[in-house]
Amino acid sequence: MHFDVCVIGAGPSGIAAAMRAVDFGKRVLVVEKNKVGGAGVFNGALASKTLWELSENYKTVQSNKYGYYVFDSDLDYKTVIGEMHKAENEKHSQIMEQIQAFEREELIHFVTGWAKLKTAHQVEVTRPDGFVEVFDVDNVVMAVGSRPRKLSSLPIDEKIVVTSDGIGSFSDFPKSIVILGAGVIGCEFATIFSNFGKTKVFLIDKADRILPFEDEDIASMVSHNLEEQGVTVHKNSSLKKMEIIDGKVEYTLEYTDGREEIHTVEKALISIGRVSNVENLGLEEVGMKLDDRGFAIDDDTQTSLPNIYAVGDFTADIALVNIAEMEGRYAVERMYNRIDAPMSYDNISTIMFLNPEVAGVGKNETQCRKEGIPYKMALMDYRFVNRAIAKRRCQGFFKLLVTDDDEMRILGMRTVGDQASSTIESVALLIAMKKGVRELANIIYPHPAITEGLQECARMLLGKSIVKPQVFNRHLKCYRFTKEGRVEDLFVNGIEVQH
Repeated sequence: MHFDVCVIGAGPSGIAAAMRAVDFGKRVLVVEKNKVGGAGVFNGALASKTLWELSENYKTVQSNKYGYYVFDSDLDYKTVIGEMHKAENEKHSQIMEQIQAFEREELIHFVTGWAKLKTAHQVEVTRPDGFVEVFDVDNVVMAVGSRPRKLSSLPIDEKIVVTSDGIGSFSDFPKSIVILGAGVIGCEFATIFSNFGKTKVFLIDKADRILPFEDEDIASMVSHNLEEQGVTVHKNSSLKKMEIIDGKVEYTLEYTDGREEIHTVEKALISIGRVSNVENLGLEEVGMKLDDRGFAIDDDTQTSLPNIYAVGDFTADIALVNIAEMEGRYAVERMYNRIDAPMSYDNISTIMFLNPEVAGVGKNETQCRKEGIPYKMALMDYRFVNRAIAKRRCQGFFKLLVTDDDEMRILGMRTVGDQASSTIESVALLIAMKKGVRELANIIYPHPAITEGLQECARMLLGKSIVKPQVFNRHLKCYRFTKEGRVEDLFVNGIEVQH
């Protein structure tokens, strides 16, 4: 059988690529060895975010600081995990319904099995029953995805010591858990378990603070909240040894000051990144170039073999669902010379499901200073935002970065706080359009809305905010970072400072 496009892998990038090919009327072969939806649905993004939402709801119900309290509430781990599986299955069913609809139109041919490149234009698929079939294809999209990274020194059995794939294997909330890895995923699971309040959480962090890629004020707020909820952060520590002893986890930490500590917990979660699924794909046989980490070497998705494209976690770009989908669509547009717009990573929007929620787009202060980019910055505290006041959730802030010139083009934004994810779309669009804060300042946002705080940041940079930084200088900031590395206040008594 012959197909215009073969998509290997039916995760977010693969499905996006297949549907874009359908838009062009192409016949598409889709091969998936596991579950349609991939890590974007199962044991990954959708699964963990569902758990986070449930944990946030439970935390709110249990709180007594809003004038009401819920007595005698039950919390059952299997039921919680059951809701997570319901969410996964709902999305999986939606994707399968769409695939089956295009199968009836003979635009998609879906095969469950293991794909291997025989040549650049031939794909061999081995089905679960052992039947082998070879397909002729014009183009290939490698959307092979990734899996949690493991180390041979760690006794990962996905029951006692687990990766994110094994979270659903617990029969109940563990009384204690240690999480190795203080990046986004590790901190998200620390937030989830601490929100439910049934588990003592330990977080191993080799650095002096969590989230080292983010600005210190963001990491500090998240870290403080985790510790307020009972999480112990082992800062400046490295894991020397981990063993399963009598059904429990014993781990030894070595600190930068030379100290060693031994702890015992019920469970361990290993969150040290992900590795691409590159094994047994025939990549070396067909001559595809990979880097030393096993990622495809690509030029805007096109690999060293011109008819084969790499997308999603198979590239060394940012491993996010929205990026994977962008790359999947773009790869198909490129192979048929129907590109609507060049692919750009400058306005990538991200959400970290922590306590509080963190959302961002573009550059942060850490990146700008590392790259030597001068900028102006305005910070607006949530306590001045009416919607946050009404919700009784005033912990958080907006931070807006712009170029240090009269144009003041937007470089990036970070929001930390309730509904943070609702604030990034307009900024992402303005970054893509290379626009400045004047457009943002003049948008008429609804009232009351969290986004009004973002607008006040723009107004602060223009010297016309309603809430004045010279009055509330403990909670509002407005300064420039110069190319010489100096930090200078922008306004004193409402007047722009001339430096």
